[in-house]
Amino acid sequence: MNLKADVILETHLPLPLLKRGKVRDIYDLGDRLIIVSTDRISAFDCVLPDGIPCKGEALNRLSLHWFSRMKEVIPNHILDVVDPRTVLVKKAEPIKVEFVVRGYLYGSGWEKYKAGKEVCGVKLPSGLRKAEKLPEPILTPTTKAEVGHDIELTSKDVIKMIGKQSFEEIEDASFRFYESASREAESKGIIVADTKFEFGTDDGDVLLIDEVLTPDSSRFWPKDLYEVGRNQPSFDKQYVRDYLISINWDKQPPAPSLPDHVINETSRKYIEAYERLTGRNFGEQISAK
Repeated sequence: MNLKADVILETHLPLPLLKRGKVRDIYDLGDRLIIVSTDRISAFDCVLPDGIPCKGEALNRLSLHWFSRMKEVIPNHILDVVDPRTVLVKKAEPIKVEFVVRGYLYGSGWEKYKAGKEVCGVKLPSGLRKAEKLPEPILTPTTKAEVGHDIELTSKDVIKMIGKQSFEEIEDASFRFYESASREAESKGIIVADTKFEFGTDDGDVLLIDEVLTPDSSRFWPKDLYEVGRNQPSFDKQYVRDYLISINWDKQPPAPSLPDHVINETSRKYIEAYERLTGRNFGEQISAK
């Protein structure tokens, strides 16, 4: 794989542009959307100036894999695959909540726990260590902020926002997705420490939208290197975060440039995650099936 392939930071299709997110460019086709996964990468809520070769394709292809695997649990918005980084989807009304399922105590969850606080309203047992597997997965929803930082929510907060029936449907689907995908991923040598799901509604029906179980939306750890009580090596963009922390960036824009070795290693990690989780070579063609 040539990691010096052209990097796509921005697209300009002859279609009405709905928005540019941190990673995706979204075009409006009325009742449908075209979503292009670019090679942009963000960290600490800032989009970095450098793209990651092959990242957009890896994200899109991996999402398609999981959308297909999980469509029996809940419908999703995928209609067709335009190219390896582009999909045609049904337009849904987004639910402004990120539904984060945590199976291991890490990241912001660990920081809250270490300070003696509940994690999004969930009280965890005492004596847990960093990166330890939880007795059972927990749901830790947050707001989905367009700018700035997301805000933690409790289940009660979300029920007030979307109603009890929709919340229970999404909660059940989120746990089922996580548990099924975790088992599959672990059989391929990857631990899914946590992941976020996003949902929308279409004529009252709940749909799974955005991306699913990718290195951008999840923490993926190599199973053979996992060890409780320490920082974990990963297949996700934690590698980029760790670099930015090492240079003492203040996490305020503008974000610094990344050195070539960080760019290339991050690209390699995204491709390896795709290949290990799907069992496919990154060079193979993909389809909507």
